[in-house]
Amino acid sequence: MDFNFDVNLKDGFDNSKKLDIDTVYDIIVIGGGPAGLNAGLYSKRKGANVGIITKNIGGQVVDTSVVENYLGYPSLSGEELMNKFKDHVMDLDIPILEHSTVEGLKVSEDSVIKEIVLSDGSSYKAKSIILATGSRPRKLSVPGEDEYVGKGVAYCAICDGPLFAGLDVVVAGGGNSAIEAAIDLSKIANSVTIVHRSQLRADKILIDQINKIKNIEVHLNTQILEVIGEKLVTGVKVLDKATDNIRTISTNGIFVEIGALPNNDPFKDIVELNDKGEIIADKFGRTNVEGIFAAGDSIDNPYKQIIISAATGANAALSANEYLNTL
Repeated sequence: MDFNFDVNLKDGFDNSKKLDIDTVYDIIVIGGGPAGLNAGLYSKRKGANVGIITKNIGGQVVDTSVVENYLGYPSLSGEELMNKFKDHVMDLDIPILEHSTVEGLKVSEDSVIKEIVLSDGSSYKAKSIILATGSRPRKLSVPGEDEYVGKGVAYCAICDGPLFAGLDVVVAGGGNSAIEAAIDLSKIANSVTIVHRSQLRADKILIDQINKIKNIEVHLNTQILEVIGEKLVTGVKVLDKATDNIRTISTNGIFVEIGALPNNDPFKDIVELNDKGEIIADKFGRTNVEGIFAAGDSIDNPYKQIIISAATGANAALSANEYLNTL
């Protein structure tokens, strides 16, 4: 997982129980977002000896300014919700290995023991593994995008939005994340221009909101061709598909909100992936490899929602427990 959050969760878990390199765990969960934490919780409640390995606690939820669709919590920040998840897991004294990157897995047909190899060369063993590594922001893949990352190109409105207070910004995308970013940015930016290559796909309630905000402008059927600038971003070159005209929208920054890519590269030679790079998992969370389960935004589930990710984590944990009972 490739996250870099500057929030309260960065201090991670301060629990005294640490992951033991000499222990063969019943279950090791890879990932510390909603799916991974809930998988750890359910595994522990079933009596499994479980540990969690993750780079950062919280996943992409930490980047969400307001969560209004998680049952039981009408409105709270993503950070607040993840703190509640974190506290619940800490109460169960589950060992956590944070700030760690998984490089790959070693699986043998001759043994139920699976080995998780980290980037520092260390490894941990378990009878079963739950992959819950989440996803990362998708890029536009246009000229200038990589060149101006950190110089006007951003992928997290809640993280970088304050840097653009009083300035003009563009939001690329037409789904819920893009519209939510535009709403957040409209509170601090001088103007927000939404640019999307087709029609808006966001929930109607969000579209209704932006239609009432005076400093938000929407350009549909408009494709971003290039990010331009000098030392910093000065604009985006776009194609108006209706007229075939190419023009430049002046801006101080662009927030790319066009979805995410699953973090499954370390496992692509172990478990079966679909053409989107998502892990193919059945209704029990089982992959094509016996003893390896998957959950969250990294699997081939069509709906990427916090509550669904958490539920798939529970599902994978219960299935892993059933697997352990057959050994």
